[in-house]
Amino acid sequence: MKRTAMIGHLTPAHAGQTVTLQGWVNRRRDLGGLIFLELRDRSGLVQVQVEPDSAAFADADRLRAEYVAEIEGIYQARPESQRKGGLADYEVIATRVKVLNTAKTTPFELEKGDSVAEDIRLKFRYLDLRRPEMQRNLVLRSKAVAAVTEYLDREGFVQVETPMLTKSTPEGARDFLVPSRQNPGEFYALPQSPQLFKQMLMIAGYDRYYQLARCFRDEDLRADRQPDFTQLDMEMSFVELDDVLSTQEGLMAHVFRETMGVELPVPFPRMAYMDAMNLYGSDKPDLRFDLKFTDVTDLFQGGEFKAFAAAQAVKVIAAPELTRKQIDELERIAKQNGAGGLAWLKRDGDGFTGGISKFVTAQAAELIARTGVAQGGTLLFTAGEWKKAVGALGAVRLALRDLFDLAAGGPQFHVSWVTEFPQLEFDDESGTWTYMHHPFTAPHPDDLDLFGTDRQGEIRAQAYDLVLNGFEVGGGSIRIHDPAVQAKMFQAIGFSAEQAREKFGFFMDALEYGTPPHGGIAWGFDRLIMVMSGASSIREVIAFPKNNRGVDLMALAPSPVEPGQLADVGLSVAVSAD
Repeated sequence: MKRTAMIGHLTPAHAGQTVTLQGWVNRRRDLGGLIFLELRDRSGLVQVQVEPDSAAFADADRLRAEYVAEIEGIYQARPESQRKGGLADYEVIATRVKVLNTAKTTPFELEKGDSVAEDIRLKFRYLDLRRPEMQRNLVLRSKAVAAVTEYLDREGFVQVETPMLTKSTPEGARDFLVPSRQNPGEFYALPQSPQLFKQMLMIAGYDRYYQLARCFRDEDLRADRQPDFTQLDMEMSFVELDDVLSTQEGLMAHVFRETMGVELPVPFPRMAYMDAMNLYGSDKPDLRFDLKFTDVTDLFQGGEFKAFAAAQAVKVIAAPELTRKQIDELERIAKQNGAGGLAWLKRDGDGFTGGISKFVTAQAAELIARTGVAQGGTLLFTAGEWKKAVGALGAVRLALRDLFDLAAGGPQFHVSWVTEFPQLEFDDESGTWTYMHHPFTAPHPDDLDLFGTDRQGEIRAQAYDLVLNGFEVGGGSIRIHDPAVQAKMFQAIGFSAEQAREKFGFFMDALEYGTPPHGGIAWGFDRLIMVMSGASSIREVIAFPKNNRGVDLMALAPSPVEPGQLADVGLSVAVSAD
């Protein structure tokens, strides 16, 4: 029979009617000759009561957890004393039960999924996906896709699919390579992003492009990374930086409004990269709470405390009162993030005790004035090379957030822009300059003359990152559209003319045929949905993810292939003895 409605779509108007429902048995209880069932589909759950003298009783008696069943019965209000609101106020008195399929005992209890080892959940992902929490995440994702499509279509964007098999390019992470059977010894690469193709769409005159692009990066995994992931990719022609940012703000606000009923305040605040690093120790600061660094380098420069006296930067953060055990844990985090240590002081009246207090007698009053540290509060310091000092204290700041639940008092979601990134950064290992974002990012026009000089580290990029609750959920830039500037950029990162042409010849040629000013952005779509849903990992918002070792435990991928398949593409496998 055709079902009346999905369970969650039943309304008080159905009360007193005969309904037909289909779904999975969530739970079964026998009580004094009565059988109580909970029937579940992805929209909701309803209680079913089967009377012992009902024609449905014998079939209901066969049902067990996760059996697939069809139930016909009278939909009615539960006794007033048993009502809990919503669907729980109603139940079905069964008149007919049909077993549509049986089920083996599941390897874990679905209701306890959050406490089950993740590898077990991933091995039986099709069962894990039955859990309401997982279904909510994927429904949220689906609604977000619909909202994105609606908004961008209204704004005149054209959806275009770009190739999945392309050329390997040096974009900062390792490519997944695909051997070509028809071209022995040659390889395609799976795209890390559609960067060059979307820029060529601008050259081709498509003005506004987008796609939900599948991308691939063969890199070490974390909770917010997967080897294959989804990117919301966009590009716009004849725009300046403000045009791109305002469009993205409208899109993000629309997505939150349509999927969660949340109103984001626009425009989003903007912060320069150097300010973000100096105040929060991160280029993706969590601004739901206000806990800034204070620079006290000048207070110690050339002084008696040698650990601070010659430091390039001395940064301090004012924390609540901490135990010694908590300080030790924070120091471990600081060292893990590159600091030599974590110095500390506890405020006691107009001075300090503990830690490095004997070295700061002369600076005590100024430290209190600058930091505003509370009575009994703790000052935490990092010192040394600037980037390590701010980065380590940034990690300590986030640990303090988690320790004292500091973000709880702020907005549920805080979105901001980080702008004015450096165009180039120096790689100490290779002794060469490299790009901070990618080699197609446009430099600030006022800084063009710095290319090739000893000040090229000061060149500002027209780049921007979209930050949500301390996660980078998007990154983009105004692109280089002048072939001469692109050539300067390649030279700055050590590409000879021959190397640049070998890697990017097709793109360099395209730039010569009337390239409009353009810019764009890519959202990490999985990461965005992770933050929106409150999940702890992007694996919780992807239907069939890999684990933290890059393995699909359900499909058992990666896996060996037949020797004949390797022979077809002219390959053999050498397995290390290690």
